[in-house]
Amino acid sequence: MHAGEAVIDTALVRRLLTAQFPRWADLPIEPCPSPGTVNAVFRLGDELSVRLPRVGWGVADVGKEQHWLARLAPLLPVPIPEVLGVGEPGEGFPWPWSVCRWIDGDNPKEGEVSDPEGLASDLAAFVTAFRRIDLPEAPPAYRGGPLADLDAGTRKAIGELDGVIDTAAATEAWESALRAPAWDGPPVWVHADLMPGNLLVAGGRLTGVIDFATAGMGDPACDLIVAWNLLPPRGREVFRTALGADDAMWARGRGRALSIALIALPYYQESNPAFAANARHVIDAVLTS
Repeated sequence: MHAGEAVIDTALVRRLLTAQFPRWADLPIEPCPSPGTVNAVFRLGDELSVRLPRVGWGVADVGKEQHWLARLAPLLPVPIPEVLGVGEPGEGFPWPWSVCRWIDGDNPKEGEVSDPEGLASDLAAFVTAFRRIDLPEAPPAYRGGPLADLDAGTRKAIGELDGVIDTAAATEAWESALRAPAWDGPPVWVHADLMPGNLLVAGGRLTGVIDFATAGMGDPACDLIVAWNLLPPRGREVFRTALGADDAMWARGRGRALSIALIALPYYQESNPAFAANARHVIDAVLTS
């Protein structure tokens, strides 16, 4: 998917475990199918997972998660990854990596949410709990600043999608979002990447949230993106009501969802069909809502 991406397979994972965590080295290893773009994930036995960055620009996220996950976990209503082993470069792999406790659940898929109102309520409870966290020295969230910070990249992507989407409608929707009042309150903790691939569900309900690389302090509208990348209209309204999102916050969240999708579609349309399909879904959801 990316230039300079590492070659990661089960043989490499086995070598790393043998060298650094021999107590786990004989457990079965199975690649986890995922639309994720920055990390490769393998299931290790029944209770563990191994997570390795694919590219150099994702390496700093490993240490960030190893530092923050244990501090965040007791404050959230659903399980998040628990780091059990801190891996180091070795066996030809140049970067740090992690062994985490396995969280049961499947990634939800847009258009196939079995309990949209229940899932919307669960997501709102997670977002609300996250916003209330008060931990010192919190990092800034990725994409957590003003919506205008995304303008150049979003307009460039719209140009790249000429003939693929309705670029006039996308431009109008983006400019409408830019006109929304900026967040003028204190920054709050946000996950900032509530994509279907970072959510786990069972029986239609939320069982876990993963990948906290983008988390930190920012505009609370960052965590509204899930309203368009996953929830259908009736779930979207439950989610908005539960969070008490006013018109300005909702408009910024809609704009963020659109920006992420517009930038992702030309980049991943060949290399990651699942991610690209979700981007198309978001664009359609935004332009018809």
